[in-house]
Amino acid sequence: MPDARHETLIVTGLKNAHAMENQALSIMRPQVARIESYPEVARRLEQHITETEGQIGRIDELLDQFGADSSTLKDFALSFSGSMAAMGHTIAGDEILKNSFANFAFENFEIAAYKSLLILAELGGHGNVTSALLANLKEEQAMAQWLDENVAAVTTRFASLKEDGRTAKV
Repeated sequence: MPDARHETLIVTGLKNAHAMENQALSIMRPQVARIESYPEVARRLEQHITETEGQIGRIDELLDQFGADSSTLKDFALSFSGSMAAMGHTIAGDEILKNSFANFAFENFEIAAYKSLLILAELGGHGNVTSALLANLKEEQAMAQWLDENVAAVTTRFASLKEDGRTAKV
């Protein structure tokens, strides 16, 4: 039986997750637009952009179930900060590395957020939201694992491009 005391917590968490995923899009889209020398990174980011759009759709459906809307202000604020973070890396000579590190950190942030939402759903007796949250969690875990497994390849490619005197930023 759902617990009304926890409903506010889960709805707030879902609004935060919605904003977080919009922030993720605002970080990834500029990266994809700039990547030239790392096609495998671009492909994986494009795939994760599509996944993230699906995650936002799942969160929208969950918010609808609770009769709530996403927070436009949170969405805007986090999207703006994500865009600024992505833009900040463009001036770095090792942009691809900084983006890889930041993406890995952000994926782990998202993983923690979804794990917390799953606990809130359990505490509140909102089992109807767990399958969507688990789907989002698994996609975030897969992206974090891919980033982790590709640090060596991206770093090696970066070093090789630099050694050859070619652009290594993106």
